[in-house]
Amino acid sequence: MKATHTIKSKTANKSNAPQKSLQGIWIILLVAFSMVIIPFGQAIAAAVKWHPGHYYELVGQGSKSDPRYLNQVYSELQSHPTLRGVVIRYQWGEIEKAKGDYNFTVIAKRLSEVAAKKKRLIVLIETKSTTPDTKQTLVPAYVKTAEYEGGIYQFNSGQGTGYGTKLWDPQVRDRMIAFLQAFGKRFNNEPYFEGIGFSESAMGRPNKPLTSAQADNFYKNLLAVNKALKASFPNTLSFQFLNYPRDLLPGFINTFKQNGSALGNPDVFLEDPGLHFPGTKYSFPGVYTYYPKLTGKIPLVVQIEKANYLNTRHDNTGHKPSVTQLLNFARDELQVNYVFWTRTPNYYPKVLELLNFKSQKANPSGGLKSVCPSVYSSCVQ
Repeated sequence: MKATHTIKSKTANKSNAPQKSLQGIWIILLVAFSMVIIPFGQAIAAAVKWHPGHYYELVGQGSKSDPRYLNQVYSELQSHPTLRGVVIRYQWGEIEKAKGDYNFTVIAKRLSEVAAKKKRLIVLIETKSTTPDTKQTLVPAYVKTAEYEGGIYQFNSGQGTGYGTKLWDPQVRDRMIAFLQAFGKRFNNEPYFEGIGFSESAMGRPNKPLTSAQADNFYKNLLAVNKALKASFPNTLSFQFLNYPRDLLPGFINTFKQNGSALGNPDVFLEDPGLHFPGTKYSFPGVYTYYPKLTGKIPLVVQIEKANYLNTRHDNTGHKPSVTQLLNFARDELQVNYVFWTRTPNYYPKVLELLNFKSQKANPSGGLKSVCPSVYSSCVQ
């Protein structure tokens, strides 16, 4: 099938000029290109939605259903064209109310709201969290039973108790894969559903030490659910926030090079030694060292969260950076395609001011890398 002007093929003009297309045309093209997907686990040959740039990440579990909060966010989206859409966090247990019973109504409503404003939705699925209600919704109620080893584990976050998903259990893994398949069936073909991914790979420090087999299986299964995520969303940006353990980064990244998943990171710490670590013959490099080598090859994503506004290092021994410094590092050093700015109180007005500068408004990607990655056969803009 010959690509139309809405498809950015490898030989097409890769300018940032806005593209206009009807939803009906989009779906026809998407279905046609989806038919040429190479089997699971190999490099994808599907047209992928591609709208790189700056996205606004909602803060707080209750914010995503608070009309007043959402109206304010939507107003800011409208008044700041550089913001291409929103990132909203969801937990598995919020959506799968009973085994095999998936309620996507709330996500569909948010999608319709942002789409009406010609903005886009990215979903971040939390596999671990320290928010107060995490224990209630991180996994579905049926996964908290003995059949699934209780489904969640406790860890010390340094600032209190957190909870993570027991992905080392094969049954938990399989149920999450089923959830992703249902999710993809519902939203992959939605033109304004831009992306979906997982929160950070680091497990935290489990209160009950894991066996070596449990730790190994956790990361083996995390990679498996990432493969399932990409297979379930062949025409949609998929990503994993990777930070630790460093020795497992090459395996994940090699998979991303093959299946078209994006390398993501949950932080922009300008001086954090672990993330910047150059590597030695005895120890693997930090995740930031991979970014420049992968530019133009696979999608690159980064999140800027509250801790990043406050300090340049995770241990708070650095200094407070400016939002301009955060952007410059993400854009120029990491060379990312997507930046997720958390709407942190006291800091988001500075972000909005920065995004209104001429250098960010010059093109749709807000000055970020916008070339269609070589792992994709074509990009839909």
